[in-house]
Amino acid sequence: MHEDLTTNQIQKILQGVSIPPQPQIMVDLQMEQLSPTCSINEIARLISQDVGLSGSILKTVNSPYYKHSNTITSITQAVSLMGVNSVVNMVNALSIRGALSDDDIIALGSFWDTAMDIATAAAIIAKRLGIPNPEEAYTLGLFHNCGIPLMMQRFPNYWEIMRESYAQQSKAITEVENIHLHTNHAVVGYYVSKSWNLPSYLCQAIHDHHRVDAAFADDRSDTRKKTLLAVLKIAEHIGGIYRSLGKEDVDYEWERISETVLIYTGLSRYEFANLNDEITEMGLGVNN
Repeated sequence: MHEDLTTNQIQKILQGVSIPPQPQIMVDLQMEQLSPTCSINEIARLISQDVGLSGSILKTVNSPYYKHSNTITSITQAVSLMGVNSVVNMVNALSIRGALSDDDIIALGSFWDTAMDIATAAAIIAKRLGIPNPEEAYTLGLFHNCGIPLMMQRFPNYWEIMRESYAQQSKAITEVENIHLHTNHAVVGYYVSKSWNLPSYLCQAIHDHHRVDAAFADDRSDTRKKTLLAVLKIAEHIGGIYRSLGKEDVDYEWERISETVLIYTGLSRYEFANLNDEITEMGLGVNN
């Protein structure tokens, strides 16, 4: 049985987590909790569409307040374990924390949109490849760029640097960020994911998601991490993240790593093309 958390406990758990939730998701959640037919399944569905809320829920359910033998990575399972009252209290606490300006909402629009699309595509790809626990692929897809809004808050010129990084044919995206900013969104995302108590292989996948060549060349790398990275990079390419975030017509990163990823997953070019078409028909991809 779960025990409802107090406001002070929630505030303590949320300390240091500053990725703002989507305003519309907050509205939808508040409307749902006011509904006489309030459903924990619907609350879980709404929360799973947002990076900040999902991270806060997983951080909470994996905190010392809940004693689980295994780390929880499923957002649906986390919401069910916490119960409606604790989840609603957390949503309200995040809502009170501070409203976003119109400029912030516009700037974060691409981040929110791509996070949800890549997460959904990654789960579909994992299922098609017969990978166990496709919800972990969803979690990685949702969280892999969680460092971006924090980089935006710290560096006013971050979007310009990101677009420059996607335009590089030979340099890694994070390498360009390192040159300009002496850090990058993957490193920041790694520390955020650690604060959310995600499993180490998911944290490492976030850290390495623009270092796929090095990760696959390292025989010591966790197999689960490699598999999740392969799924993520396929989802990113099919989902056209190089267009939505990088404003590029060519996915230079995919051109460098595609052979490695496809060999690892066992996908032929023909099978990949079919998977691409299937996900694009669902509205989650772009015509490459």
